[in-house]
Amino acid sequence: MKVLVVGNGGREHALAWKLLQSPQVKQVFCSPGNGGTATLANCLNVEIAVDDFASMVDLIKKEAIDLVVVGPELPLSLGITDYLREHNINVFGPDKAGATIEASKSWAKDLMVSANVPTAKSATFTNAEEAKEYITQEGAPIVVKADGLAAGKGVVVAMTLNEALGAVDELFAQKFSTVVVEEFLTGQEVSVLALTDGVTIRPLIAAQDHKQVGEGDTGANTGGMGAYAPTPLVNAQMSDRIYTEILQPTLKALQDKGIDYRGVLYAGLMITPEGEPKTLEFNCRFGDPETQAVLPMLKTPLFDVLLACAKQNLASLPPFEWHEGSAVCVVGASAGYPGSYEKEKEISGVMEAQSTGATVFHAGTKLMDNRLITDGGRVLGVTAIADDFQGAIASAYHAMDKISFEGIYFRRDIGHRIMNN
Repeated sequence: MKVLVVGNGGREHALAWKLLQSPQVKQVFCSPGNGGTATLANCLNVEIAVDDFASMVDLIKKEAIDLVVVGPELPLSLGITDYLREHNINVFGPDKAGATIEASKSWAKDLMVSANVPTAKSATFTNAEEAKEYITQEGAPIVVKADGLAAGKGVVVAMTLNEALGAVDELFAQKFSTVVVEEFLTGQEVSVLALTDGVTIRPLIAAQDHKQVGEGDTGANTGGMGAYAPTPLVNAQMSDRIYTEILQPTLKALQDKGIDYRGVLYAGLMITPEGEPKTLEFNCRFGDPETQAVLPMLKTPLFDVLLACAKQNLASLPPFEWHEGSAVCVVGASAGYPGSYEKEKEISGVMEAQSTGATVFHAGTKLMDNRLITDGGRVLGVTAIADDFQGAIASAYHAMDKISFEGIYFRRDIGHRIMNN
């Protein structure tokens, strides 16, 4: 079997890597891929942009590709699945209507309310002054979100009134036409990546990521500086609650709208101090870097699962199987991320890091004249598996310390919530 993975980040490298472990998969193509997928055995990068659907169809027909797996949210929101389905191509990823669950925070909020899914109180605004008036009435702390796609960085958790008011101005200045203002929830965030064929939905093991750039969960929000799985916060009882109170009702609400949702339904949740799961957001794709911690733990062949979702026969598969132990992913970023940063810094030590037993997933890298160089804000994700979190954390950092490039930055406290509990 042949698979096309659309995208060029750490998530896509992890997907290609895991798909190649499936016995049926002989070849993976990545469009456009990165420096990691370029050096992965039986994986070929193709210079096709994520929004060039016509060129993808040409490649799929020429190479007789059996399945397309869409990584990023942008092509999903642009309707890549609709386009490929029109050409009778098996695709894993929701259609344009389904991708609205990530592309519009206000649409997703309305869906949650209609499905009685537990979530934070919120209000939606298209006028900055009205949003500020509401924030002033509600007080801080409070959360301000961009309504559209923002690459994981359109959320401001404002601890002061001035910060919240400034966030409104900033998001409207960035040409977002709508903002969502939400009640501030306390607790711990968890990520549940559930796979669905539009009829059946099955969650993967739950993960926790570290959104903020600074140690001790301080500083600006990023796309994610590290992750670990499975989180002890989601035991069997909590998993059942998430399934019955959040995942199933959301899928039913999508069905009621006539949406045939086949792909990942990513639930970003807050587990409150009272032990209540509340939904912060939904995404329409695999999380990054959660995928780099979750997929290495999966024993069931990934191709079988994703094809079953695309062909709408997920219910026929046996329960997913998982490896024992714990996985931790630490992200190495460019200096200045999530703000401005420089590219084309030469990277060394990846082979040495992998020789320790860790897996290095490439996010913002590319090959230039046979040199591996930086090409993004988040550059690499180093994942290690061990019998327990303490061992996985130690192994991940031991491997990360082998890697260097000018300005490399990574948090030294990934997994601190577990170690401090």
